Amino acid sequence: MDPQQIKTALGSGLLSFPVTPFDAENRFAPEPYKAHVEWLSGYDAPVLFAAGGTGEFFSLTPEEIPTIVSAAKEAAGDTAIVSGCGYGTEIAVSIAKSVEKAGGDGILLLPHYLIDAPQEGLYAHVKAVCDATGMGVMVYNRDNAVLQADTLARLCDACPNLVGFKDGTGDIGLVRQVTAKMGDRLTYLGGMPTAELFAEAYLGAGFTTYSSAVFNFVPQLANKFYAALRAGDRATCEGILKSFFYPFMELRARRKGYAVAAIKAGVRLAGFDAGPVRSPLSDLTGEEEEILKDLIEAHK
Repeated sequence: MDPQQIKTALGSGLLSFPVTPFDAENRFAPEPYKAHVEWLSGYDAPVLFAAGGTGEFFSLTPEEIPTIVSAAKEAAGDTAIVSGCGYGTEIAVSIAKSVEKAGGDGILLLPHYLIDAPQEGLYAHVKAVCDATGMGVMVYNRDNAVLQADTLARLCDACPNLVGFKDGTGDIGLVRQVTAKMGDRLTYLGGMPTAELFAEAYLGAGFTTYSSAVFNFVPQLANKFYAALRAGDRATCEGILKSFFYPFMELRARRKGYAVAAIKAGVRLAGFDAGPVRSPLSDLTGEEEEILKDLIEAHK
């Protein structure tokens, strides 16, 4: 896809991040991954994000990423594949080039490593990545990589292939300033952990979609919630929040890193050989997996 096509796809429906399965030796397991991606592609998600945050991007080597993207493209059919990209500028540029060579349709630029940076540094970082590829690029405002509206506007002027803005700050004031300033120049994507918890607020701020982590294992429920949200069916949204998402949030909050580990547990419970999470994360306990299993069973 060219940048405008991926921009359109990003804004056309619910999105998700497949988990990255690992085998007993802690290596990427392509066959279980392809089986899971193929299953997800049968539901309404116009774009899947390979090697994203839920896909444990932070635990992957740069060399693993194009292999994962290639496997996703093989399994996804007509579903577009956007890859995670990040770390320092030189590494991010290298990853972007390798993803393009592997056939990816776009990249999501995750925060750089560790240290805070001034707006001029963030501008140079994003511009270097955009300049390195012909693919569409989406920036992820989160943690130590928070672009202000004026910086984002400069980047839009300088980078025609900058097509998307994902927010994980929860700062509705900032995101509303961004949507007001950039208008339809970008596609806007909610990116808070368990995004459904914040979806109504982000919709009011001009964000038409978000990435659903639970789509990994309850895609029908995720689509039902999204359809109700877009239809203004508040009663259905509240019912699903109370019966599924708030209990899931309580489980997720038990330990740091469970925003990823609980999703991977859900994928295993859905019948896919996702393997364990890589350190520094840790998996759910057996008792916690039983709690998640019961929650899933109640919503089939």
